[in-house]
Amino acid sequence: MYSRFLGVLLLNWLLGFSLIVTALVAMPVSAKLINPSTQTILVFGDSLSASYGLPQGQGWVALLETKLAQNQAGKTTYKVINASISGETTSGGLARFSAALATHKPNIVILELGANDGLRGLPITEMQANLNQMIAQAKAKKIKLLLIGMKIPPNYGLKYTKNFSTAYINLAKQYNIALVPFLLEGVAGKPELIQADGLHPIAAAQPQLLDNVWKVLAKLLNNPVGLLR
Repeated sequence: MYSRFLGVLLLNWLLGFSLIVTALVAMPVSAKLINPSTQTILVFGDSLSASYGLPQGQGWVALLETKLAQNQAGKTTYKVINASISGETTSGGLARFSAALATHKPNIVILELGANDGLRGLPITEMQANLNQMIAQAKAKKIKLLLIGMKIPPNYGLKYTKNFSTAYINLAKQYNIALVPFLLEGVAGKPELIQADGLHPIAAAQPQLLDNVWKVLAKLLNNPVGLLR
């Protein structure tokens, strides 16, 4: 009797084990991954990142999200949040930056602000101070940073235009963070790639903007400490 009981118990155990194995084999590959890592990228910019004048999904930030999905290594997936606002200045960005960090808890911040400061002829020292505070806030939270630089037309004066672009370089050096020197590289100065307002790139120019960002961002994604050195 006892041996028969053990036989029944063993049979039930084997049947249960078989069901578990069958379920694991049938499970989708994505479901088999244990605790996949998700990284949040917060794009914090102005109209150049907010897809001003473009159909939804055609701006460089939307293209970035698609590219990340296509290039994910399997262990890490990326969620892109676009918190860019058309017309935003660095002072406006600073006013909402802390709340954005608290709300979205990003692993990486792509900071693209300053163009509107330059177009309005605002003091470069003020712009740099605002960017400085945002960078410091992100660094304090151990967030990786990618600073996107801008240049403005020479009609603002040689000194102002030079100091404007240099401000981004100085900040990147000060905090040892990744820098895209000029978002509109390869697009600025080409009327056929600019909207009728003379300021914003058309949809056909967005892949070039993404390429300018991706050349630096790709290195940042592969660097655990968020530095390029």
